[in-house]
Amino acid sequence: MSGFTIGVIGAGAVGQSVAALLVQKRWCERVLVTARTRESAAGLVTDLEDMREITGSSVRAEHGSLAEMRAAHALVVCPRATFTNTATRDIRMAGLTANAPLIRSLAQELTGYRRQVIVVTNPVDVLTRVFATTVGTAARVYGIGSSTDSARYRLALAAHYRVPVGAVRGFVIGEHGDRAVICASTTTVHGRPARVPLEYVRAQLSVRPRQINAGIGRTRCGPAGAVLGALRKTLGLDDGTEVLSVNHRGVWLGIPLQFTAGRPTVTLPALDPGEQRQFTAAQIKLATAYQQTLQGETAC
Repeated sequence: MSGFTIGVIGAGAVGQSVAALLVQKRWCERVLVTARTRESAAGLVTDLEDMREITGSSVRAEHGSLAEMRAAHALVVCPRATFTNTATRDIRMAGLTANAPLIRSLAQELTGYRRQVIVVTNPVDVLTRVFATTVGTAARVYGIGSSTDSARYRLALAAHYRVPVGAVRGFVIGEHGDRAVICASTTTVHGRPARVPLEYVRAQLSVRPRQINAGIGRTRCGPAGAVLGALRKTLGLDDGTEVLSVNHRGVWLGIPLQFTAGRPTVTLPALDPGEQRQFTAAQIKLATAYQQTLQGETAC
């Protein structure tokens, strides 16, 4: 199937990368871009038009209002409030106070939207819940985050064992942050149970994003790739597994989902006692953080 219109809300690093990828996809017919300022949205659209002409793409890029976003087949929510993140621990959660009002305001303007939404803005698990509970139950809202963690996990383990990345099967679930749960007990290499060097792997999950941020200022390509994978699965273009933030027993957090014709089925791996304790701790942390956003709304 082709002819999809995808709305991209946010023209920052991830929004730019997602939009550029979409312009190259034959299944996408139109990319609608909106941002906090008309200038930034118009600038990105102009750049995409140049790209379209140079590459011979048929995908149209247009500036669209939030009202026009309602016609899109899917939305990518990736704006970021203006703030300076000085945290040295729990870095992604540090954006909660600034980003939660922004995400809630966007969801309020899109109340009643009925299609797929991919949330990228950090802390993504909490803000996916904020968007989902505000926009209404008709929308199918997913957050990316654990998908990039899982990719980094497989890369690290493949390097450790000196095998192709495709030989590694394993997930990182829970929070996209300090409470990420490495599902070591069910990880396999070439189909066989693997001994996971947890200290090394955790270090890599922390080092890789820091290396990206130090070199180019912000992660963009990895999250954009995760968004494209999620779009293809949620729109029914591909079947397969994605680790996305969804509602699990009242808390939004990263869970493996098996998609078949666009329909997700939870495929949570078996957890050993230690992993289960970590997963429960992540649930408690994310539930507490969400309550903080409600208190902030009341205070306003």
